[in-house]
Amino acid sequence: MQTLLLHTENPADIEQAGAILRGGGLVAIPTETVYGLAADALNPEAAKAIFAAKGRPADNPLIVHICDLNQFPELVREIPESAWRLAKAYWPGPLTIILPRADCIPDAVSAGLPTVAVRFPSHPAAQAVIRASGCPLAAPSANLSGKPSPTTAAHVMEDMDGRIDAVLDGGPCDVGVESTVITLATQPPRLLRPGGITLEQLQAVLGEVEVDPAVTHQLAAGVRAASPGMKYKHYAPKAQVTMLSGTSEQFVSFVNQWAGRPVRAAALCYEEEKDRIRIPAISCGKSDDLAAQAQHLFDALRRVDDDLHASCAFAHCPPQEGVGLAVYNRLVRAAAFHQIDLTPRVIGLTGPTGGGKSVVSDHLRALGCVIIDCDQIAREAVRDADVLKNLCATFGADILDEDGALIRRRLAERAFASQETTQKLDDITHPWIMARVGEQIRAAQKLPVPAVVVDAPQLFEAHGESLCDCVLVVTAPQEERLRRICARDGLTREEALRRMSIQLSEEEFLRRADCVIHNLNLQDTLAQAEAFLRSMNPYGGTADEASH
Repeated sequence: MQTLLLHTENPADIEQAGAILRGGGLVAIPTETVYGLAADALNPEAAKAIFAAKGRPADNPLIVHICDLNQFPELVREIPESAWRLAKAYWPGPLTIILPRADCIPDAVSAGLPTVAVRFPSHPAAQAVIRASGCPLAAPSANLSGKPSPTTAAHVMEDMDGRIDAVLDGGPCDVGVESTVITLATQPPRLLRPGGITLEQLQAVLGEVEVDPAVTHQLAAGVRAASPGMKYKHYAPKAQVTMLSGTSEQFVSFVNQWAGRPVRAAALCYEEEKDRIRIPAISCGKSDDLAAQAQHLFDALRRVDDDLHASCAFAHCPPQEGVGLAVYNRLVRAAAFHQIDLTPRVIGLTGPTGGGKSVVSDHLRALGCVIIDCDQIAREAVRDADVLKNLCATFGADILDEDGALIRRRLAERAFASQETTQKLDDITHPWIMARVGEQIRAAQKLPVPAVVVDAPQLFEAHGESLCDCVLVVTAPQEERLRRICARDGLTREEALRRMSIQLSEEEFLRRADCVIHNLNLQDTLAQAEAFLRSMNPYGGTADEASH
């Protein structure tokens, strides 16, 4: 089959495209979203030809395109008031509405479902071709099934030359991702595919709108797709795509690890990141321009193969809001849901006194981790005006000297006199300490570091484990801990035992730990710490592991 290349600026080409469609042929047409592979929506044989040309599974429904609101009632059983409100707000435009189908809709178009998806595109050439054809047009994206959708006529010819009758060239598409799909066949209405009309815009018209889990997650096994674009893997180049979520610094640091490796890697990045990246990179737009990212996404995915010839590509994960949700939805399917969170994990580091926690903390710092020293924060806590006020109210105003500074020994004598008074001290200081720890965690998690470590002797007493992804306990046999405390602090055995008795028991530490390092000798302890960090570190893994 010879595929004709027609042009939207030529009225005769528009008429020729209409005639091909009336005769049951296939024509790729421009829309404001992507190029669609159009056929007569009321002709089941023409609809089946779409599936054959694309290699598209027959259980994936097609969208029916109209050029006049008067066509809408002919395609559905009834039109609820909510549909008219959406049509008034966003038609013509990148919005598809699903309703129970009329009898005229062939099973081939609806994929056997009792519903039909209808859209009124805003692109003038799309409207002109629908009018010229004299029929509503079924038109999925004009690409081979699974590949990135086409946003230029050249993309269509790359996939469809020799497979369809004609391509109508209307220049690049403005929106760049397929239409938003919402079903009104359920209550409440449900967003099935995000697009140029955002969830927030739908909610502004309809109020409550559910988001189908398949928008951001893999479609469950055995569940039929209610809308195009809900399948496991779509929009994918030949290269294995991996999505990376994290800050710009974390993204750049991760992809730069691939410079010089034998695996040919590429990056899909933000414009402001491109100059800092040391592997081949394609910008999808500025980080704050979600519309530009949507417009350029599919072209960028194609260029990963055609221009960069990459075997794997790392894409910066967009925010899941506004049009960003549509970009995320397309990327996560292009990546077959392969995603890495670059946000550093938070490790709570604690253990009984003398166990060797400081040795592990120092080693993790040397390995690049951010260490949050809770002892240091505790010293800052008792300089806070509100904390001091509460301490004076509880333990007496004379815990301050003439200059208003804390007399630490006097406070300690009263606070550690009993479990009850110690608890009162903790009730005053721990909330302040944990609030500052939380602030430091959030700041550190923006950095490209292996992990954030909360070094806290009283992690459990302060309920600090709630801020951590896991808790690492460092301990040693009691006699060894006694020896270390006595040597380190110049204490007698009895004094060391009293200090140990103030803490939680070793059994309690072990019971609440996610991982334990038994600190028996330095070399083994450091090796255990490194192995634990590798198990927690999202930056880990070989080139082969990350590219498959």
